[in-house]
Amino acid sequence: MDWTRRHSEAFWLWPRSVSDSKVWTVAGSTNRPPIYFGAVRLITRSLVWLLGLLVAAISLSGCGIGGLSPIFPEPVSPNGSDIYQTYIGISVPALIIFIGVEAALLWIVFKYRRSSQPAGYVPPQTHGNTQLEVAWTVAPLIVVLAIAVYSFVELQRDFQPINNAAFTVVVSGHQFGWNYTYPQDFTIHQDGTLQGEVTPFVVPTNTLIKLQFEGTDVIHSWWVPAISGKTDAVPGYDNFSWLKIDRTGKWKGECAELCGVGHATMQIVVQAMDQSDYDNWVNQQLAAKKAAGSSPSPSS
Repeated sequence: MDWTRRHSEAFWLWPRSVSDSKVWTVAGSTNRPPIYFGAVRLITRSLVWLLGLLVAAISLSGCGIGGLSPIFPEPVSPNGSDIYQTYIGISVPALIIFIGVEAALLWIVFKYRRSSQPAGYVPPQTHGNTQLEVAWTVAPLIVVLAIAVYSFVELQRDFQPINNAAFTVVVSGHQFGWNYTYPQDFTIHQDGTLQGEVTPFVVPTNTLIKLQFEGTDVIHSWWVPAISGKTDAVPGYDNFSWLKIDRTGKWKGECAELCGVGHATMQIVVQAMDQSDYDNWVNQQLAAKKAAGSSPSPSS
């Protein structure tokens, strides 16, 4: 038997007939086909990697990322909390389904492995099962529709313009940075950099603030995971979002839309202060603006 035939025969998992199953001949000796063992090794390695990633994710959750999630920090605004709950509501059932499918696969592989069957065994040949085919078509459809409805409800609840905000801040994205224009007519410039932390966008705690997004050159996307979902800043079109942070602190984000060579520099820092501290900060910004406006120009 030549090399090609020997190795092509080794890739058959099940014998095609009773006569074919009587013996596996490779170079004159009887051997089990190696594909089964290769499949088991592949599945085992995949599960080991999955468990390793799960352990790493839980370990990272204790490093200041927040909660048990290495993806989202602890939400501090109601819309951020709703997005996080949506993520959990989709991910947990998906993980359960994945584990169930993998467990069923492993059960079939080990229960019906060739080494546990009598010599000459041929597995039952089943051709078509209407009930099973309907089930594995309808069940995924129900899951996908449930995810779609769940996500759509969240979008309708937290991504609509609001009318009862305490005030509005205009957020303008440009290459490469953000500008925040307050109703008191001063602007905070959050210029992009990779050298340290950018100037924070400051807001008061427990205050509903409307955010109006605009782009001046290309499309940008404002995203602070703990606060809200991604909101695009589009030239010529205004988008809206909102926030209501329930505690003091700082939270970081970034531009989530590839916008040019300086995209990585477009950091976002949001700082929430108590109302009294925020009022003092606003007065400082107004005083700085007044001093800058009254100072002589370099040419005078």
